[in-house]
Amino acid sequence: MEFVVIGYDGSDENALARRMAAREDHIALSAEMARDGHQKMAAALLDDHEKMTGSVIIVDFPSRTELDAWLENEPYIKGRVWEKVHVYPCKISPAFQQVKQK
Repeated sequence: MEFVVIGYDGSDENALARRMAAREDHIALSAEMARDGHQKMAAALLDDHEKMTGSVIIVDFPSRTELDAWLENEPYIKGRVWEKVHVYPCKISPAFQQVKQK
């Protein structure tokens, strides 16, 4: 089952520092998930000054329970980078399902 995960960073003065401290582990987990076929796409959300303020990730897990297990171990959750997280079931367009992952 495919999901869109939108994580919004905190807005306090230490938010960007927390993001940068957890970023390497977040990217490593993302690469592992992409190899395993769970992560389909990811992007950082930017403000008008191109400062990172959140993330959008499209994932594929057999169930919401397995998605929640991933979120519990996501470095941006554990590192308190994301202040709010919204999860929505979705369906990737057939046009994009044919795009090969690098």
